[in-house]
Amino acid sequence: MCRADVIEILLIDDDAQLGALMGDYLLPQGFRVTASATGEEGVDLALSGRFALVLLDVMLPGIDGIEVLRRVRARSAVAVVMLTARGDDDVERVIGLELGADDYLAKPCFPRELLARLRAVLRRTRDLPAQPMISAGRLRLDKARRTTSWGDQQVALTVTEFNLLELLMHGGDTVSTRDALCLAALGRSRHPYDRSIDVHVSNLRLKLDRATGRNIGIETVRGVGYRLRMEG
Repeated sequence: MCRADVIEILLIDDDAQLGALMGDYLLPQGFRVTASATGEEGVDLALSGRFALVLLDVMLPGIDGIEVLRRVRARSAVAVVMLTARGDDDVERVIGLELGADDYLAKPCFPRELLARLRAVLRRTRDLPAQPMISAGRLRLDKARRTTSWGDQQVALTVTEFNLLELLMHGGDTVSTRDALCLAALGRSRHPYDRSIDVHVSNLRLKLDRATGRNIGIETVRGVGYRLRMEG
């Protein structure tokens, strides 16, 4: 019997066997998996608002996973975890992160690792207590509504970018280390040569530069981490 509070997950992957296995494993854990075998259909489903998270394979028939992510991110901030073949070139993973993927996972993956990654991403988006707005100059972050604005202008951020900005705003002049940001924003420890957090920070920096006219930015402290910088 399905739980009443089941979480809807979209899997975009043409491997029917993988979809069935994921569905069987995740349903008792409180997740219901809907599978889509093509990128075109996957985009429509991802934008439907039905799903809390999208698992997206890079290699798909028709449009590939990178293009699917590009189209989804143009219209939605739904959490996305990319699936890549183990041993694939890191370039694909970096491109996915640059386009707004929240995390990536190599296939074949251990079921417990998959479950842990799903829960880590969803912890950043669900069951968050209502909290007051925090601000830095004209930059405002509404933690209850999960929205960000510069004056009257909304700043569209992904889930991970929002969490990073919140951490940096709370940090003030204090430098936030890469390890601390990775653990708090991605829900996992940072591994050697892992560039994930740097790519997310780079995306956030570009969005802040555009929205604020470079009045607020992110300073890199070489060998340590990042902190929020305000001009004037």
